[in-house]
Amino acid sequence: MSNESTDGSRDAGTDPADAEPTADGPSDDVVVQTAAEAAEGVVFAHYDQSAVTDLDVTVTFEEGVLDVDVYLNAPDDPDPDVVAREAAETAGDAVDELFEA
Repeated sequence: MSNESTDGSRDAGTDPADAEPTADGPSDDVVVQTAAEAAEGVVFAHYDQSAVTDLDVTVTFEEGVLDVDVYLNAPDDPDPDVVAREAAETAGDAVDELFEA
């Protein structure tokens, strides 16, 4: 078993004016929920739920910056570090899609 953690930070927009969600944009809660669900989806696409000893997905979204931390304790095949990294990246991609919609 292996414990892996991956951090990923993303700016929601390149222009500081774009970093704050508009009235038409998703709420912070929706952003956090979307990212967490996407990260968990990746993990459970690779492992049966019963094989995962511990999973902690922490997501923050403040001032237009998304931070995703994935802690995964799971079997070594596939490599938990790779899965945790993929989960964090996928979470960021899911949030990007929210802002593009």
